[in-house]
Amino acid sequence: MYQFIEFAKVFLAIVNFFFVIYLIGYSTYLFLCATVGSYVLYKYRNYRKLSNRLSHEYYVPVSILVPAYNEELNIVETIYSLLDLNYKLYEIIVIDDGSTDDTSKKLIKYFKMTKVDRPIHRQLKCANIKEIYEANDKKVKITLLVKENGGKADALNAGINASNFPYFTCMDADSMLQKDALENVVRPILSDDRVVACGGIVRISNGLKLEDGYINEYHLPKGILTSMQVLEYDRSFLASRILFDQFNGNLIISGAFGLFKKDIVIAAGGYDADTVGEDFELVIKLHVFCRMHNIDYIIKYIPEAICWSQAPSNFRSLFKQRRRWNKGLLQGMLKYKELFINPKYGLISMISFLYFLIYELLSPFIEIFGILTMILAYFLDLLNVPFMLMFMLIYILFGAILSLCTFFARVHVENIKLSFRDVVKAILLCGLEITVLRFFILIARFSAFIGYKKKRKVWDHVDRTKIDYNIDINTAEEET
Repeated sequence: MYQFIEFAKVFLAIVNFFFVIYLIGYSTYLFLCATVGSYVLYKYRNYRKLSNRLSHEYYVPVSILVPAYNEELNIVETIYSLLDLNYKLYEIIVIDDGSTDDTSKKLIKYFKMTKVDRPIHRQLKCANIKEIYEANDKKVKITLLVKENGGKADALNAGINASNFPYFTCMDADSMLQKDALENVVRPILSDDRVVACGGIVRISNGLKLEDGYINEYHLPKGILTSMQVLEYDRSFLASRILFDQFNGNLIISGAFGLFKKDIVIAAGGYDADTVGEDFELVIKLHVFCRMHNIDYIIKYIPEAICWSQAPSNFRSLFKQRRRWNKGLLQGMLKYKELFINPKYGLISMISFLYFLIYELLSPFIEIFGILTMILAYFLDLLNVPFMLMFMLIYILFGAILSLCTFFARVHVENIKLSFRDVVKAILLCGLEITVLRFFILIARFSAFIGYKKKRKVWDHVDRTKIDYNIDINTAEEET
């Protein structure tokens, strides 16, 4: 027993040292995200205030791809909203990926689409396209592809095949682009022809009212769960991607809103239909493809290009969403494991890939192992409980402050007026988000590894709710 206690002491000392390094690394990362993100957002705000942007007539032609599977609830509102973008040269392509509801019927009815027979150049492999419908009497051309089910990646490949323009943007069928989003996301392409992809920021639409493509009224969502996700999104998605953007190190452009150069994507092989994380896989693929072929390239992140999307409003849907995200992360990192500490890929390998490996993919194992170690130390009377509680309190406070910093920085930059109630709500929920929500997401991400081989291609669909776009569909039908 004495030898076991001594061994446990040595073991726990090693574990303690590891977790001190682990938490210092993560805390440093969060601090850099918050400071760099806030600084860049502040620069954006000053740039908008001080610069006198001249209007121009130069537009990069863009195809907007909207893959849809059983999206009858919001699909008409989503497509109608795209007709009001502050942009002149684009087309809309909806890809009905074998829906079993009335997704296609609603689109055909409201936009008075007619069936056409036109050839499609199959540059990328995709499932069979059964029917094609078009509406040519709107602001821009709307095309509907009705195809056999093949998954989101397969649907996007079909949309790329049918697209007419050299750039395409993909977005979710339950989302809405802010009126100036397309104009903002193409701006880097106009100034630098090395740009092969641009990512926009995905913001939570719960609690939001949009009118004429802009924020009409903003409140934190009524639900505690969705409000906590607002804080999480601003810290994790906004600030971290701004940080990685400083050295061309972003490994993901959200599937909810991203712009890509079509010929490069086709040359690289398009979207991979064998993964549920097609957005993550494609961006890594572009990094690898461009470096392997000595193409001077840039992948940008544009926080001014805003896409509003639904966040899960219940724990069941959130669990499925985060499990799918981690499954996609695992698939992408296994496929491109050559990026692991490979000097040939520079900072993408030594910083970006390593971060995603340690603090994203493996963090469920590391953190659960830490919890089990604390339990063991407690029962062996080797745990300094007061010190542990103080350490955890400091960590929670640190994370909460950083969450609030990124949240209020974003609110300030976008000139959003928050009510006193929303300010108090954000302050009260920041600690809950860094503890309760983080632990729940930890379990959801860990579940991605359970039964992975059997369920690796299973797409966990989340529940949808009706989005308030402040649009009267009956009136919209007449106006269009």
